[in-house]
Amino acid sequence: MAGNGGFDRKDAATAPVDATVPQPSRGGRRGLDWFVFFVADVQTGFGAFVAVFLTTQRWTQVDIGLVLTVSGLVGLVGQVPLGAFVDSVRSVRATAAVALTAIGIAAFAFAAWPIFPVVLASRVLHAAASCIVSFAIVSLSLGLAGPGGMSERLGRNAAFASAGTGIAAAVMGLCGQYLSSQAVFFLATALVAPALFALTRIRPDEIRTAPAAPRREGKGLQASIAGLAVLARNRTLVIFAGCIAMFHLANAAMLPLAASMVTLRSSQAATLMVAAAVIVPQLTVTVLSPWIGRAAQRWGRRPFLILGFVALAVRAFLFSLTGDPKLLVLFQVLDGVSATVLGVLVPLTIADLARGSGHFNLAQGLVGCAMGIGAAVSTILAGFMADAFGSYAAFTTLAAVAAAGLVLITLTMPETRPAEEAP
Repeated sequence: MAGNGGFDRKDAATAPVDATVPQPSRGGRRGLDWFVFFVADVQTGFGAFVAVFLTTQRWTQVDIGLVLTVSGLVGLVGQVPLGAFVDSVRSVRATAAVALTAIGIAAFAFAAWPIFPVVLASRVLHAAASCIVSFAIVSLSLGLAGPGGMSERLGRNAAFASAGTGIAAAVMGLCGQYLSSQAVFFLATALVAPALFALTRIRPDEIRTAPAAPRREGKGLQASIAGLAVLARNRTLVIFAGCIAMFHLANAAMLPLAASMVTLRSSQAATLMVAAAVIVPQLTVTVLSPWIGRAAQRWGRRPFLILGFVALAVRAFLFSLTGDPKLLVLFQVLDGVSATVLGVLVPLTIADLARGSGHFNLAQGLVGCAMGIGAAVSTILAGFMADAFGSYAAFTTLAAVAAAGLVLITLTMPETRPAEEAP
Protein backbone atom coordinates (compact mmCIF):
# COMPACT_ATOMS: atom_id res chain seq x y z
CA MET A 1 0.00 0.00 0.00
CA ALA A 2 1.21 3.53 -0.62
CA GLY A 3 2.16 5.00 2.68
CA ASN A 4 0.26 8.22 3.11
CA GLY A 5 -3.13 9.82 3.45
CA GLY A 6 -4.11 12.75 1.21
CA PHE A 7 -6.31 12.16 -1.80
CA ASP A 8 -6.96 14.49 -4.66
CA ARG A 9 -10.50 15.75 -5.23
CA LYS A 10 -11.12 13.56 -8.26
CA ASP A 11 -10.15 10.45 -6.32
CA ALA A 12 -12.38 11.52 -3.44
CA ALA A 13 -15.35 11.93 -5.70
CA THR A 14 -14.96 8.58 -7.43
CA ALA A 15 -13.79 6.39 -4.54
CA PRO A 16 -17.25 5.54 -3.14
CA VAL A 17 -18.42 4.09 -6.45
CA ASP A 18 -15.13 2.60 -7.63
CA ALA A 19 -15.74 -1.14 -7.80
CA THR A 20 -12.00 -1.82 -7.69
CA VAL A 21 -11.75 -0.38 -4.17
CA PRO A 22 -13.08 -2.86 -1.58
CA GLN A 23 -15.16 -1.32 1.17
CA PRO A 24 -13.86 -1.96 4.70
CA SER A 25 -15.35 -4.95 6.45
CA ARG A 26 -16.86 -4.82 9.90
CA GLY A 27 -13.80 -6.71 11.14
CA GLY A 28 -11.47 -4.10 9.66
CA ARG A 29 -13.38 -1.23 11.24
CA ARG A 30 -13.45 -2.97 14.60
CA GLY A 31 -9.78 -3.79 14.25
CA LEU A 32 -8.93 -0.11 13.94
CA ASP A 33 -11.20 0.70 16.90
CA TRP A 34 -9.37 -1.71 19.17
CA PHE A 35 -5.96 -0.85 17.78
CA VAL A 36 -6.56 2.78 18.79
CA PHE A 37 -7.87 1.63 22.19
CA PHE A 38 -4.87 -0.54 23.04
CA VAL A 39 -2.33 1.97 21.69
CA ALA A 40 -3.82 4.48 24.13
CA ASP A 41 -3.46 1.85 26.88
CA VAL A 42 0.20 1.32 26.06
CA GLN A 43 0.96 5.04 25.85
CA THR A 44 -0.70 5.82 29.19
CA GLY A 45 2.15 4.09 31.00
CA PHE A 46 4.58 6.70 29.72
CA GLY A 47 2.71 9.60 31.34
CA ALA A 48 2.98 10.55 35.00
CA PHE A 49 4.14 7.02 35.92
CA VAL A 50 7.61 7.72 34.48
CA ALA A 51 8.52 10.26 37.15
CA VAL A 52 6.95 8.11 39.88
CA PHE A 53 8.96 5.01 38.93
CA LEU A 54 12.26 6.85 38.55
CA THR A 55 11.74 8.56 41.90
CA THR A 56 11.32 5.13 43.56
CA GLN A 57 14.65 4.17 41.96
CA ARG A 58 16.26 7.12 43.78
CA TRP A 59 16.83 9.20 40.69
CA THR A 60 17.40 12.88 41.28
CA GLN A 61 14.90 15.40 39.96
CA VAL A 62 17.66 16.81 37.73
CA ASP A 63 18.21 13.44 36.03
CA ILE A 64 14.47 12.83 35.69
CA GLY A 65 14.02 16.28 34.19
CA LEU A 66 16.91 15.71 31.76
CA VAL A 67 15.46 12.43 30.48
CA LEU A 68 11.99 13.92 30.07
CA THR A 69 13.38 17.00 28.32
CA VAL A 70 15.46 14.98 25.84
CA SER A 71 12.55 12.71 24.97
CA GLY A 72 10.28 15.74 24.64
CA LEU A 73 12.69 17.38 22.23
CA VAL A 74 12.89 14.19 20.16
CA GLY A 75 9.10 14.09 20.01
CA LEU A 76 9.02 17.73 18.91
CA VAL A 77 11.91 17.85 16.45
CA GLY A 78 11.08 14.42 15.04
CA GLN A 79 7.57 15.41 13.95
CA VAL A 80 8.59 16.70 10.52
CA PRO A 81 11.18 14.09 9.40
CA LEU A 82 9.15 11.20 10.81
CA GLY A 83 6.05 12.51 9.07
CA ALA A 84 7.98 12.54 5.80
CA PHE A 85 9.19 9.02 6.56
CA VAL A 86 5.66 7.68 7.00
CA ASP A 87 4.68 9.36 3.72
CA SER A 88 7.44 7.40 1.99
CA VAL A 89 6.86 3.87 3.31
CA ARG A 90 5.15 1.22 1.20
CA SER A 91 2.99 -0.14 4.04
CA VAL A 92 1.77 2.06 6.88
CA ARG A 93 0.23 -1.03 8.49
CA ALA A 94 3.59 -2.82 8.71
CA THR A 95 5.30 0.38 9.84
CA ALA A 96 2.77 0.80 12.64
CA ALA A 97 3.42 -2.77 13.78
CA VAL A 98 7.19 -2.21 13.91
CA ALA A 99 6.83 1.13 15.73
CA LEU A 100 4.41 -0.34 18.29
CA THR A 101 6.78 -3.24 18.92
CA ALA A 102 9.54 -0.68 19.51
CA ILE A 103 7.37 1.03 22.13
CA GLY A 104 6.91 -2.32 23.86
CA ILE A 105 10.66 -2.92 23.86
CA ALA A 106 11.21 0.58 25.26
CA ALA A 107 8.71 -0.06 28.08
CA PHE A 108 10.31 -3.39 29.00
CA ALA A 109 13.87 -2.01 28.96
CA PHE A 110 12.76 1.03 30.98
CA ALA A 111 11.36 -1.18 33.75
CA ALA A 112 13.98 -3.95 33.68
CA TRP A 113 17.13 -1.83 33.64
CA PRO A 114 16.46 1.61 35.22
CA ILE A 115 19.98 2.92 34.68
CA PHE A 116 20.62 6.23 32.95
CA PRO A 117 21.86 5.04 29.50
CA VAL A 118 19.07 2.47 29.12
CA VAL A 119 16.34 4.81 30.38
CA LEU A 120 17.50 7.62 28.11
CA ALA A 121 17.66 5.31 25.08
CA SER A 122 14.24 3.83 25.84
CA ARG A 123 12.68 7.28 26.18
CA VAL A 124 14.18 8.42 22.88
CA LEU A 125 12.98 5.21 21.17
CA HIS A 126 9.53 5.68 22.67
CA ALA A 127 9.28 9.31 21.55
CA ALA A 128 10.22 8.52 17.95
CA ALA A 129 8.05 5.40 17.71
CA SER A 130 5.08 7.24 19.23
CA CYS A 131 5.25 9.88 16.49
CA ILE A 132 5.21 7.15 13.85
CA VAL A 133 2.28 5.32 15.47
CA SER A 134 0.27 8.55 15.72
CA PHE A 135 0.80 9.33 12.04
CA ALA A 136 0.05 5.73 11.10
CA ILE A 137 -3.29 5.71 12.94
CA VAL A 138 -4.55 8.74 11.03
CA SER A 139 -3.22 7.38 7.72
CA LEU A 140 -4.90 4.02 8.32
CA SER A 141 -8.11 5.84 9.22
CA LEU A 142 -8.06 7.77 5.97
CA GLY A 143 -7.12 4.70 3.96
CA LEU A 144 -9.84 2.59 5.55
CA ALA A 145 -12.71 5.09 5.70
CA GLY A 146 -11.86 7.22 2.66
CA PRO A 147 -12.20 11.01 2.54
CA GLY A 148 -15.98 10.95 2.88
CA GLY A 149 -15.89 8.76 6.00
CA MET A 150 -12.84 10.38 7.59
CA SER A 151 -14.77 12.71 9.88
CA GLU A 152 -16.85 10.00 11.52
CA ARG A 153 -13.83 7.68 11.68
CA LEU A 154 -11.77 10.26 13.59
CA GLY A 155 -14.66 10.72 16.01
CA ARG A 156 -14.58 6.99 16.74
CA ASN A 157 -10.80 7.10 17.11
CA ALA A 158 -11.02 9.88 19.70
CA ALA A 159 -13.70 8.05 21.67
CA PHE A 160 -11.78 4.76 21.77
CA ALA A 161 -8.49 6.51 22.59
CA SER A 162 -10.09 8.42 25.44
CA ALA A 163 -11.74 5.30 26.83
CA GLY A 164 -8.44 3.43 26.58
CA THR A 165 -6.56 6.19 28.36
CA GLY A 166 -9.07 6.37 31.20
CA ILE A 167 -9.28 2.63 31.76
CA ALA A 168 -5.52 2.15 31.50
CA ALA A 169 -4.86 4.98 33.96
CA ALA A 170 -7.15 3.32 36.51
CA VAL A 171 -5.70 -0.18 36.03
CA MET A 172 -2.10 1.05 36.03
CA GLY A 173 -2.78 3.14 39.11
CA LEU A 174 -4.00 0.01 40.90
CA CYS A 175 -0.91 -1.88 39.71
CA GLY A 176 1.30 0.86 41.06
CA GLN A 177 -0.59 0.89 44.35
CA TYR A 178 -0.80 -2.85 45.04
CA LEU A 179 2.15 -4.26 43.08
CA SER A 180 4.84 -1.72 42.18
CA SER A 181 5.41 1.24 39.89
CA GLN A 182 7.67 -1.06 37.85
CA ALA A 183 4.68 -3.31 37.10
CA VAL A 184 3.04 -0.45 35.20
CA PHE A 185 5.64 -0.68 32.44
CA PHE A 186 5.54 -4.47 32.23
CA LEU A 187 1.76 -4.13 31.80
CA ALA A 188 2.33 -1.57 29.04
CA THR A 189 4.64 -4.07 27.32
CA ALA A 190 2.04 -6.83 27.58
CA LEU A 191 -0.66 -4.60 26.07
CA VAL A 192 1.34 -4.39 22.84
CA ALA A 193 0.18 -7.94 22.02
CA PRO A 194 -3.58 -7.20 21.79
CA ALA A 195 -2.81 -4.00 19.91
CA LEU A 196 -0.85 -5.95 17.29
CA PHE A 197 -3.63 -8.54 17.07
CA ALA A 198 -6.18 -5.78 16.46
CA LEU A 199 -3.94 -4.40 13.71
CA THR A 200 -3.95 -7.77 11.95
CA ARG A 201 -7.74 -7.49 11.67
CA ILE A 202 -7.27 -4.66 9.16
CA ARG A 203 -6.63 -6.38 5.85
CA PRO A 204 -4.24 -4.59 3.47
CA ASP A 205 -6.64 -4.98 0.53
CA GLU A 206 -9.29 -2.95 2.42
CA ILE A 207 -7.09 0.12 2.64
CA ARG A 208 -7.37 2.66 -0.15
CA THR A 209 -4.03 3.67 -1.58
CA ALA A 210 -3.03 7.31 -1.77
CA PRO A 211 -0.73 9.22 -4.13
CA ALA A 212 2.93 9.37 -3.20
CA ALA A 213 5.03 12.51 -3.28
CA PRO A 214 6.23 13.49 -6.79
CA ARG A 215 9.43 11.68 -7.76
CA ARG A 216 11.09 14.95 -8.71
CA GLU A 217 11.22 15.81 -5.01
CA GLY A 218 13.79 13.08 -4.45
CA LYS A 219 14.17 10.97 -1.31
CA GLY A 220 15.20 11.36 2.31
CA LEU A 221 16.18 14.82 3.48
CA GLN A 222 15.79 16.26 -0.01
CA ALA A 223 12.20 15.03 -0.16
CA SER A 224 11.45 16.48 3.30
CA ILE A 225 12.77 19.90 2.33
CA ALA A 226 10.90 19.84 -0.97
CA GLY A 227 7.73 18.75 0.81
CA LEU A 228 8.04 21.54 3.35
CA ALA A 229 8.43 24.03 0.51
CA VAL A 230 5.23 22.72 -1.05
CA LEU A 231 3.33 22.94 2.24
CA ALA A 232 4.71 26.41 3.00
CA ARG A 233 2.97 27.66 -0.14
CA ASN A 234 -0.33 26.40 1.22
CA ARG A 235 -1.47 29.61 2.93
CA THR A 236 -4.45 28.04 4.67
CA LEU A 237 -2.31 25.26 6.15
CA VAL A 238 0.18 27.81 7.50
CA ILE A 239 -2.66 29.84 9.05
CA PHE A 240 -4.11 26.69 10.57
CA ALA A 241 -0.75 25.71 12.09
CA GLY A 242 -0.46 29.19 13.62
CA CYS A 243 -3.96 28.97 15.09
CA ILE A 244 -3.25 25.55 16.62
CA ALA A 245 0.02 26.84 18.08
CA MET A 246 -1.93 29.65 19.77
CA PHE A 247 -4.45 27.13 21.10
CA HIS A 248 -1.71 25.15 22.83
CA LEU A 249 0.02 28.32 23.96
CA ALA A 250 -3.16 29.13 25.89
CA ASN A 251 -4.05 25.57 26.93
CA ALA A 252 -0.92 23.65 27.96
CA ALA A 253 -0.18 25.50 31.21
CA MET A 254 -3.76 25.87 32.39
CA LEU A 255 -4.26 22.68 34.40
CA PRO A 256 -0.72 22.59 35.88
CA LEU A 257 -1.15 26.21 36.96
CA ALA A 258 -4.52 25.42 38.57
CA ALA A 259 -3.01 22.39 40.34
CA SER A 260 -0.16 24.51 41.70
CA MET A 261 -2.63 27.12 42.90
CA VAL A 262 -4.70 24.51 44.76
CA THR A 263 -1.57 22.83 46.18
CA LEU A 264 -0.60 26.05 47.94
CA ARG A 265 -3.88 25.82 49.85
CA SER A 266 -4.13 22.06 50.39
CA SER A 267 -1.85 19.37 48.96
CA GLN A 268 -4.45 16.66 49.68
CA ALA A 269 -7.14 18.58 47.78
CA ALA A 270 -4.69 19.09 44.91
CA THR A 271 -4.14 15.35 44.46
CA LEU A 272 -7.85 14.65 44.26
CA MET A 273 -8.44 17.68 42.06
CA VAL A 274 -5.81 16.66 39.51
CA ALA A 275 -7.14 13.09 39.32
CA ALA A 276 -10.71 14.28 38.81
CA ALA A 277 -9.61 17.02 36.40
CA VAL A 278 -7.99 14.40 34.16
CA ILE A 279 -10.94 11.98 34.27
CA VAL A 280 -13.68 14.55 33.52
CA PRO A 281 -12.27 15.63 30.11
CA GLN A 282 -11.63 11.99 29.14
CA LEU A 283 -15.26 11.12 29.83
CA THR A 284 -16.39 14.18 27.89
CA VAL A 285 -14.23 13.23 24.90
CA THR A 286 -15.54 9.65 24.94
CA VAL A 287 -19.15 10.86 24.88
CA LEU A 288 -18.82 13.77 22.42
CA SER A 289 -16.29 12.53 19.86
CA PRO A 290 -18.58 10.34 17.73
CA TRP A 291 -21.15 13.15 17.48
CA ILE A 292 -18.50 15.77 16.63
CA GLY A 293 -17.14 13.49 13.91
CA ARG A 294 -20.52 13.11 12.26
CA ALA A 295 -21.48 16.76 12.72
CA ALA A 296 -18.22 18.07 11.22
CA GLN A 297 -19.00 16.14 8.04
CA ARG A 298 -22.53 17.49 7.94
CA TRP A 299 -21.97 21.14 8.92
CA GLY A 300 -18.31 21.65 8.08
CA ARG A 301 -15.06 22.02 10.01
CA ARG A 302 -14.98 25.76 10.71
CA PRO A 303 -17.91 26.02 13.19
CA PHE A 304 -16.41 23.36 15.43
CA LEU A 305 -12.89 24.80 15.31
CA ILE A 306 -14.40 28.09 16.50
CA LEU A 307 -16.31 26.19 19.23
CA GLY A 308 -13.05 24.68 20.50
CA PHE A 309 -11.43 28.09 20.85
CA VAL A 310 -14.55 29.53 22.54
CA ALA A 311 -14.52 26.71 25.12
CA LEU A 312 -10.81 27.31 25.76
CA ALA A 313 -11.20 31.08 26.28
CA VAL A 314 -14.19 30.65 28.60
CA ARG A 315 -12.36 28.01 30.63
CA ALA A 316 -9.32 30.24 31.09
CA PHE A 317 -11.54 33.13 32.20
CA LEU A 318 -13.43 30.93 34.70
CA PHE A 319 -10.16 29.55 36.09
CA SER A 320 -9.09 33.13 36.85
CA LEU A 321 -12.19 33.72 38.99
CA THR A 322 -11.88 30.96 41.59
CA GLY A 323 -9.53 28.54 43.29
CA ASP A 324 -12.30 26.19 44.48
CA PRO A 325 -11.17 22.66 43.48
CA LYS A 326 -14.75 21.48 42.87
CA LEU A 327 -15.47 24.33 40.48
CA LEU A 328 -12.13 23.86 38.70
CA VAL A 329 -13.01 20.20 38.07
CA LEU A 330 -16.44 21.25 36.80
CA PHE A 331 -14.81 23.73 34.41
CA GLN A 332 -12.77 20.84 32.98
CA VAL A 333 -15.85 19.81 31.02
CA LEU A 334 -14.88 22.70 28.73
CA ASP A 335 -11.43 21.14 28.36
CA GLY A 336 -13.18 17.99 27.21
CA VAL A 337 -15.08 19.99 24.60
CA SER A 338 -11.86 21.57 23.31
CA ALA A 339 -10.01 18.24 23.38
CA THR A 340 -12.80 16.60 21.41
CA VAL A 341 -12.79 19.32 18.77
CA LEU A 342 -9.01 19.34 18.40
CA GLY A 343 -8.71 15.55 18.45
CA VAL A 344 -11.14 15.19 15.57
CA LEU A 345 -10.75 18.44 13.62
CA VAL A 346 -6.95 18.80 13.50
CA PRO A 347 -6.21 15.61 11.50
CA LEU A 348 -9.43 16.06 9.53
CA THR A 349 -8.54 19.61 8.48
CA ILE A 350 -5.00 18.53 7.62
CA ALA A 351 -6.42 15.75 5.45
CA ASP A 352 -8.55 18.36 3.65
CA LEU A 353 -5.64 20.73 3.09
CA ALA A 354 -2.97 18.17 2.14
CA ARG A 355 -5.20 16.20 -0.21
CA GLY A 356 -3.42 15.07 -3.34
CA SER A 357 -0.05 16.51 -2.28
CA GLY A 358 1.52 13.21 -1.20
CA HIS A 359 2.59 14.98 2.04
CA PHE A 360 -0.26 14.20 4.42
CA ASN A 361 1.94 12.91 7.26
CA LEU A 362 4.51 15.63 6.70
CA ALA A 363 1.68 18.16 7.10
CA GLN A 364 0.67 16.37 10.31
CA GLY A 365 4.25 16.69 11.51
CA LEU A 366 4.36 20.39 10.68
CA VAL A 367 1.19 21.11 12.66
CA GLY A 368 2.36 18.78 15.45
CA CYS A 369 5.59 20.75 15.70
CA ALA A 370 3.57 23.97 15.99
CA MET A 371 1.57 22.34 18.80
CA GLY A 372 4.73 21.40 20.66
CA ILE A 373 6.25 24.85 20.38
CA GLY A 374 3.03 26.46 21.62
CA ALA A 375 2.83 24.07 24.58
CA ALA A 376 6.49 24.63 25.54
CA VAL A 377 6.17 28.40 25.49
CA SER A 378 2.88 28.18 27.43
CA THR A 379 4.45 26.76 30.58
CA ILE A 380 7.23 29.36 30.52
CA LEU A 381 4.82 32.25 29.96
CA ALA A 382 2.35 31.11 32.63
CA GLY A 383 5.12 30.45 35.15
CA PHE A 384 6.61 33.91 34.65
CA MET A 385 3.23 35.65 34.93
CA ALA A 386 2.25 33.68 38.05
CA ASP A 387 5.55 34.40 39.83
CA ALA A 388 5.64 38.05 38.86
CA PHE A 389 1.97 39.07 38.99
CA GLY A 390 -0.01 36.21 40.54
CA SER A 391 -2.21 33.39 39.29
CA TYR A 392 -5.07 35.73 38.33
CA ALA A 393 -2.79 37.58 35.91
CA ALA A 394 -1.47 34.27 34.53
CA PHE A 395 -4.96 32.92 33.81
CA THR A 396 -6.02 36.26 32.36
CA THR A 397 -3.01 36.19 30.03
CA LEU A 398 -3.87 32.66 28.90
CA ALA A 399 -7.47 33.76 28.33
CA ALA A 400 -6.23 36.70 26.23
CA VAL A 401 -4.10 34.37 24.10
CA ALA A 402 -7.09 32.05 23.63
CA ALA A 403 -9.26 35.03 22.64
CA ALA A 404 -6.62 36.18 20.15
CA GLY A 405 -6.57 32.67 18.68
CA LEU A 406 -10.36 32.74 18.43
CA VAL A 407 -10.26 36.05 16.55
CA LEU A 408 -7.52 34.75 14.23
CA ILE A 409 -9.28 31.51 13.33
CA THR A 410 -12.63 33.27 12.90
CA LEU A 411 -11.28 35.94 10.56
CA THR A 412 -8.73 33.98 8.55
CA MET A 413 -9.63 30.28 8.51
CA PRO A 414 -11.93 29.25 5.64
CA GLU A 415 -14.10 26.16 5.52
CA THR A 416 -11.98 23.24 4.28
CA ARG A 417 -14.60 20.53 3.73
CA PRO A 418 -14.55 19.65 0.02
CA ALA A 419 -17.75 20.63 -1.75
CA GLU A 420 -18.31 17.11 -3.08
CA GLU A 421 -18.41 15.74 0.49
CA ALA A 422 -21.24 18.02 1.60
CA PRO A 423 -24.41 16.02 2.39
